[in-house]
Amino acid sequence: MGNENNKLATYSLLVCLILVWGVSWPIYKNAVPYMPPLLFAGFRAFVGGVLLFLLVLKRWHLLRFKENLLFYIISATLNITFYLGIQTVGLNMLPGGLFSVLVYFQPVLLGLLSWWFLKENMNLLKILGLILGFIGIFFVSVDGLTIHLSVLGVILALATALSWAIGVVYVKKNKLRIDAYWMVVMQLIIGGASLLIAGGFTESITDIVWNGDLIFTLVWGSTLGMPIAQFIYYKLMNEGEASKVGAFTFLVPILSVIVSSIFLGEAITFKLFIGMMLVGGSIYLVNRKVPATINK
Repeated sequence: MGNENNKLATYSLLVCLILVWGVSWPIYKNAVPYMPPLLFAGFRAFVGGVLLFLLVLKRWHLLRFKENLLFYIISATLNITFYLGIQTVGLNMLPGGLFSVLVYFQPVLLGLLSWWFLKENMNLLKILGLILGFIGIFFVSVDGLTIHLSVLGVILALATALSWAIGVVYVKKNKLRIDAYWMVVMQLIIGGASLLIAGGFTESITDIVWNGDLIFTLVWGSTLGMPIAQFIYYKLMNEGEASKVGAFTFLVPILSVIVSSIFLGEAITFKLFIGMMLVGGSIYLVNRKVPATINK
């Protein structure tokens, strides 16, 4: 009975994570016109980090701030400053659904980088998944370039995916020496602060258009969208559910495209649909475990 309850709790958290991530893209897309991108990204990350800081205070003895400061800074730069900053700028250039599909090529990149740098196994299904993912990204990129005419938008989306993948590999490589929860907290606070500082020098606060959409988005991003979703993600990872999270993340861009189509009126073109299905299949294959492996 206990195992069944644990499974139910795990899958409930997984469903919650996918839903939060899936609806976050159109929510952010709807609000990016009302706040300069760096300030918008920095606010969500910094406030979310402060809130999460309060939740993990009981693990204070695991922070070891001075000892791990360099790791916190590198993690924050990759997973927040670059990832969130590039993402928020890029959302101004492409529809939220299309952008999310491109960004969620990250698990495919992560599989490849983990093979190279973490010496993780590579198998035939993963190789097939990488090929499918490349073809899927080609379809989606062609759609973005021919329909939405934003070369820079496509580049920024893929740069977001690459930054996220490198950041996750870095965290995984150092997971035994740094507490995962404090890594998340510090990267949100440090990365959010760096984005706010950069936005303060390059953007104008007077450009912020305060309205219901923006306030709702800031509240969403600072609570569910950033800290709680990150907390759930690393809780699942620490309990050995990282493979399930990876296998099911293909649902995030699919959900995002559907929500964006319904509430933001974004078109689901044939190329976008085909590319989305291929990317979903590639992520599933890259994360699926099989007995036979090909080691680097």
